[in-house]
Amino acid sequence: MDRATFACSTAFFQDSSPAALGLPGGHVDFIEKADSFSYSDFFRDYLIPNHPCVFSAKCFPGMTILGLGSFLPTFVSHGTSRESDPCVLTGVCFPGEAVVPVANCEVREYNSNPKEQLLFREFVQYWQEYIRNGHRSPRGCLYLKDWHLSRTFPDRDVYSIPVYFSSDWLNEYWDSVAGDDFRFVYMGPKGSWTPFHADVFRSYSWSANICGRKKWLLYPAGQEEFLKDLHGNLPFDVTAPILQDGNVYPRSKQSQPPLEILQEAGEIVFIPSGWHHQVHNLEDTISINHNWVNGCNVATMWSFLQDELAAVQREMSQWKIPMEDRHLQCQLIMKSCTGIDYKEFYNFLRVIAENRISVLEKGLDDEALAKDTSKAAISSLGMLHAVFDLQRTGKVLTSLNSNEDFRKLDVSSLSPAPEVLLHHLKAAIDTALL
Repeated sequence: MDRATFACSTAFFQDSSPAALGLPGGHVDFIEKADSFSYSDFFRDYLIPNHPCVFSAKCFPGMTILGLGSFLPTFVSHGTSRESDPCVLTGVCFPGEAVVPVANCEVREYNSNPKEQLLFREFVQYWQEYIRNGHRSPRGCLYLKDWHLSRTFPDRDVYSIPVYFSSDWLNEYWDSVAGDDFRFVYMGPKGSWTPFHADVFRSYSWSANICGRKKWLLYPAGQEEFLKDLHGNLPFDVTAPILQDGNVYPRSKQSQPPLEILQEAGEIVFIPSGWHHQVHNLEDTISINHNWVNGCNVATMWSFLQDELAAVQREMSQWKIPMEDRHLQCQLIMKSCTGIDYKEFYNFLRVIAENRISVLEKGLDDEALAKDTSKAAISSLGMLHAVFDLQRTGKVLTSLNSNEDFRKLDVSSLSPAPEVLLHHLKAAIDTALL
């Protein structure tokens, strides 16, 4: 990040009015070439204002940046009579006995598609048969979704991440605690799709098509309120005719039309934070998707968590639970629903802050950078980016520390204490800006 972008980002966050945030007005920018489009350009024009864009396949010729070989949806199974034998998928070999999550796109279960676990080779065989049968199967339209490929095969350098998406706090944190991750592979036949939703923690997402074509329907943050039914529920499918029924969806006609993106092979779509969307595979498609949070949208994540806790508290107020235990139960339920509670959110902020403080105070030599990829990414984006990250973290941490529900928890177990971390964080920023 250069000083002009840093100054722009600071001014932007001081003016967070709707006029400052703006909307793209139905237009989605197409980034033709990466050599004329820097990280600072992406940061200034898309991350900060929270606008979508599409990166051309020319940005990453042949998708060699993702290292997954051919774009063609070619599947070759070798000796699948034995579970240990591999499957070759677009030039990359995976053990056929790898277990993958598969959704049935023809069945609705509450507001999603039910999932089952299949062997990878079994899904590949199903897909081959599905194509041969004219994209039909008595098993339905199965879609391999949310496969944690990087976590399943940590020793394989399957793909690398474009620099535009390298400031990724979610995966930086969960890698540090050896927990979850938010890196996914999707593989689905023509006709498979993902119902209407917004991403985890209202994060950003990027999606790279290895092969095939997708159609995206995007609604800017806030527009989803017009799409709720009489009971306050969001639709399962925004293309369903019932949305035109004012008796069921009384405000649907107030919604602006969705932004539509046709994503071709090799292209990468950037989805802004908090934007609801629905995705259809127009052809047999393989894609990679990451959810990510950074300094530009961590405040959105914090707002989302507060809203989720408030919803749990409203529900719990109707239960006969002693008042002294209720706040702990609410945290427990929120974590089961969202994957995080307020204490872990503090630890999330702590890890992010400490990594940047370390880079600013100590720097890193080449050997240290090779051992710690997260700090290497911080260092590669420059000192001013680390300062920006700490400023964003400090604002959210200050809000968290003064939050009534957070103060009800036993924060004495947190190390360092929030006040100590804030002091250290501010000192690091002051020293870096001298």
